[in-house]
Amino acid sequence: MTDLSQLLQQAMRRHHLTPQAVADKTGIRTPRIRAFAEDGAEGPIRPTEEELAELADALALPLPAVMHAALPTAAATAP
Repeated sequence: MTDLSQLLQQAMRRHHLTPQAVADKTGIRTPRIRAFAEDGAEGPIRPTEEELAELADALALPLPAVMHAALPTAAATAP
């Protein structure tokens, strides 16, 4: 399973976009974009469903793929 950070990094590289460019397209602050691209959905800063939808639209990604990539892994949810 591709996690959110890998998905965002690949899409940003494919579209030649920086975190600042994605922030400009989505309205999401640049530090949040960087955090999502570095830590994925399991880092200290977690994306909202609205932010995931905006990222999918801005990066021409299918929303279900982005939502699936943002799901926590079994290792992260285990006690």
